[in-house]
Amino acid sequence: MKRVFPLIAFFSLLFLFLTSVAFGQAQTRLRVIRASNVGQSIDPPLKELHNELKTLFNFTSYRLLRDENLSLSLNQPVSISAREGRIIMEIILVGLHKNVAELRIRVNREGTEILNTQVRLSPGRTVLIGGPKLREGVIIYALSARF
Repeated sequence: MKRVFPLIAFFSLLFLFLTSVAFGQAQTRLRVIRASNVGQSIDPPLKELHNELKTLFNFTSYRLLRDENLSLSLNQPVSISAREGRIIMEIILVGLHKNVAELRIRVNREGTEILNTQVRLSPGRTVLIGGPKLREGVIIYALSARF
């Protein structure tokens, strides 16, 4: 009996992994960060990204505005609205391979496209994308995936 439970657990996890890849799904985490030079603080949930943020962006303060877990399916857009609908981000899973998820990212501000890019995510990795200006700073999008 002691040997049966680990085998059942292993095969259950394997089944979940294979079905998510087979059906073209990726669990994606989106963090929306406000970066500025007002103050010198970093929100505690962003501590793990602090070195990457400092290396890529020249700001002294990082504040987490939003933390979303998204379930993406192939070619099915997911839209996220911010600032009373003035900024809309659309994420589309355009490809899913063994170790890489390809995402198309579009950001519109008041109907005008201000960002259109494609990124490749490996499991456990985070991609940082500089976004639109916001008052005295900018928005940074942090994307990571599990599949």
